[in-house]
Amino acid sequence: MGACGFNHGQSPQSGGRPKKSTAAAEALGRSRGGFGTKVHAVVDALGNCLHLALTPAERADSPQLPRLLAALTRSPGAVVCDKAYDTNKVLTALADQGALPVIPPKASRLHQRPYDRNLYADRNKIERFFGRLKEARGFATHYEKTAVSFLATAHLLAALDWMR
Repeated sequence: MGACGFNHGQSPQSGGRPKKSTAAAEALGRSRGGFGTKVHAVVDALGNCLHLALTPAERADSPQLPRLLAALTRSPGAVVCDKAYDTNKVLTALADQGALPVIPPKASRLHQRPYDRNLYADRNKIERFFGRLKEARGFATHYEKTAVSFLATAHLLAALDWMR
């Protein structure tokens, strides 16, 4: 308890200072592997990064797609994603933008819709993009402490990758 019986959320260890940040503000969340952050990226047909975003580790991938697509200046012709993005909301969002969904259907779907397997083979470009980012030890080990610093590192590495 502080002076006059009021506790303002300050512990003796903090030296009377309030907390600088929260886990949510730093895009940190619990997952099976522990405390972490997910990096979401949009790349073009050549594998160049167009947009990056961070979310806490426990957040699902598919709800992030409409926000990632909204950050683009033009509507994409096709969106290539893995099975994690095979949800009705994602398919509706892609249809609203006039983009072709190149997403294999989950095995649990009653109606197995067709998808372009040749175009789906280009999904390796996002995997190769993340592989190039992870060549930098600081990014791969999440060396930066704050979300802003980590995202800045990711943007710098993406810019360097674009110039390669």
